[in-house]
Amino acid sequence: MGEMTGFQLGVIGALFLSVASSVSIVICNKALMSNLGFPFATTLTSWHLMVTFCTLHVANRLNFFESKSIDMKTVMLFGILNGVSIGLLNLSLGFNSVGFYQMTKLAIIPFTVLVETIFLKKQFSQQIKFSLFLLLVGVGIASVTDLQLNFVGTVLSLLAIITTCVGQILTNTIQKRLNVSSTQLLYQSAPFQAAILFVSGPGVDQFLTKQSVFSHKYSPIVLVFIILSCLIAVSVNFSTFLVIGKTSPVTYQVLGHLKTCLVLGFGYTLLHDPFTERNIIGILVAIFGMGLYSYFCAQENRKKQAADVKDGAPLLSQDKDSHEVKKLTKNSLV
Repeated sequence: MGEMTGFQLGVIGALFLSVASSVSIVICNKALMSNLGFPFATTLTSWHLMVTFCTLHVANRLNFFESKSIDMKTVMLFGILNGVSIGLLNLSLGFNSVGFYQMTKLAIIPFTVLVETIFLKKQFSQQIKFSLFLLLVGVGIASVTDLQLNFVGTVLSLLAIITTCVGQILTNTIQKRLNVSSTQLLYQSAPFQAAILFVSGPGVDQFLTKQSVFSHKYSPIVLVFIILSCLIAVSVNFSTFLVIGKTSPVTYQVLGHLKTCLVLGFGYTLLHDPFTERNIIGILVAIFGMGLYSYFCAQENRKKQAADVKDGAPLLSQDKDSHEVKKLTKNSLV
């Protein structure tokens, strides 16, 4: 019972850390890119991952966690896949309208459910599917405005959906099957993610913004916000792996849409972004869908625990019977 309580507190802590750090970094990056004119998102992400690795390396040296070796090929492919998915999401935003980009992010949940159902044989109840549908409808109403399609943008969006989905499923699968913690996996994979974005980032950003990250004028205030963004990113990257490891890729995506709703709310409150009745209705529908998802997940977990306890009783009885047989056999031998 105590272990379950500790696990539940760990999940709640991971969810809270993920929401708080993600909303913080969105606000920080929005100020950096919109107000201070630093549009190099892919390059900035590579710096985030480099700072994350350096921070974890120092923590490892100070014995805050124990490094665990993972098959190099697995880690390398995993790191490159995650790096590619980030680059594809940024390219998708560059080639598509904001509305179509939001639709791309919304499509990750149903695609993840489909992949886990087909390849991992995971079952999702009708109640869970209905709550996810409500959530997606709500976020769609709140955030999707214009939908402009083009062939290149659509292909990039499809590739972004596939790589993001597979990367998040692998994040969960590797942690459980190889028995590694979120910190250990992030520490091993961050250098490869950072490397691919560090190499490709300046080119991708120049293609999307028509500006060079190398010729940009870095004022003191821009440098302060870049450093702040990198520091917050350590928490974002850590909490991402932590949440996916403790829950599931679908739950992480649900949490991501909660962040979207919070960002819309904070944008209106702090940055005075335009806010309409449509935004309010969408956010309320999305929050209702999230509430249902949490409720149905909790119900299914309780049923599963009850079934495990029930199945455990005969096992205990069997062990007891087995012990008695051994005892009788020993006595007969004597």
